[in-house]
Amino acid sequence: MNKEKIAFIPRQYLAVIAVLLAIMMSVLDGTIMNIALPTLAHDFDVTPSTAIWIVNAYQLVITMTLLSFASLGDIYGYRRIFLIGISIFVGASLACTLSTSFWMLTAARVIQGFGAACVMSVNTALIRLIYPPQILGRGMGVNAMVVAVSAAAGPSIAGSILALGSWHWLFVINIPLGLAALVIGHRLLPHNPPAEKQHKFDKISAIANALTFGLLIYSLEGFAHSENRDFIGLQIALLAIIGTFFIRRQLKQEAPILPVDLMRIPIFALSIGTSITSFTAQMLAMVSLPFFMQNVLHYNAVEIGLLLTPWPLATILTAPLAGRLVERVHPGLLGGMGMAVFAAGLFSLYILPEHPESWNIVWRMTLCGMGFGLFQTPNNVTIVSSAPTRRSGGASGMLGTARLLGQTLGTTLVALLFRMFPEGDRAQACLFLAILFAIGAGVVSSIRMTQASPAGKKY
Repeated sequence: MNKEKIAFIPRQYLAVIAVLLAIMMSVLDGTIMNIALPTLAHDFDVTPSTAIWIVNAYQLVITMTLLSFASLGDIYGYRRIFLIGISIFVGASLACTLSTSFWMLTAARVIQGFGAACVMSVNTALIRLIYPPQILGRGMGVNAMVVAVSAAAGPSIAGSILALGSWHWLFVINIPLGLAALVIGHRLLPHNPPAEKQHKFDKISAIANALTFGLLIYSLEGFAHSENRDFIGLQIALLAIIGTFFIRRQLKQEAPILPVDLMRIPIFALSIGTSITSFTAQMLAMVSLPFFMQNVLHYNAVEIGLLLTPWPLATILTAPLAGRLVERVHPGLLGGMGMAVFAAGLFSLYILPEHPESWNIVWRMTLCGMGFGLFQTPNNVTIVSSAPTRRSGGASGMLGTARLLGQTLGTTLVALLFRMFPEGDRAQACLFLAILFAIGAGVVSSIRMTQASPAGKKY
């Protein structure tokens, strides 16, 4: 079949819109609150460190439940889990809007996190159902573009809303968008293909999964922020016990929540590894650079925002292009090239002159964004398409989990390096480590060229 002649009917376009609206809201609500934290801390009369829980509670719930909801998607249908997630998300957004206390808002954010986890756990599985296999890369490219746009636009949208009204409006905007996604999704999203064999949801594994990832994230955060060592030691001991039990249990399951069955597929395991290391590198740079620009280069907050913007913009433009290239070029080669460009961009930032002009920063940021966009779409396509169709939910959940783990590890390493180095050397230390992670991701990505492509293509 000629790929260029493949076209969607309007029904399929609308089904994609429902998925993209939902993932846009989920990502936005992970970034939009950062700008509002000072306002919320003032309004509720809490300390900044306490106010951060409005962000952390949302992210922690997603990480702890993502794989469990992906497993439910494999059993009961991605469409059903998606629609339930949107319903929860819209209801929780209304609760956030009506919150009158800090703890009421935090509780609503926890519920909102459950809704976002439902959406994130199955969004790429739904894209796999909607798009023909021959052009799946294009669908994944559009998905990556929307994620990048949402992440980049979050601070700007939050700033505009807070300039015009109260923080409540940050959640009001979710309601009409969520309802639109719910109506479109209910009418047009496809059902899972019939399963050859149905399996039951493992509740014990779901609890162990939540405890394992919760303890892992909380231990890393505690270590990074120098919390009580005895308490951290207790968490690590519990993590070792529960994590060992969890993994052993998964090895005995036919369709495990932690997809160890998929990790036995070499190209899937390699792609998950590159995803974790690439997002670690990204966060090492993205979290440390604003501090460097403010404290060393003496830019203000608005200028820093503008200087960082070329990175996500370049990713937005490159991701769809990579989605088309993956139809003709092996994803391992594309990913390796992308990480090489990304590492070059990070190195150019590492050797930045002492008093750089703005344009001298902009082109370096653009290079980083281009490399990351060239890598991300082929890698995501490989993760999703290398799994059997009946395990698309597990692959989708693992894709999201790898991203969250990489981002958490990167943020933790930034906090650790900031404690170890003086102010003038902190950003360079983070960038140097980011370069090593990016090179590692590129090498592992290139190794995938020795594996058969997921779709069995001949390049």
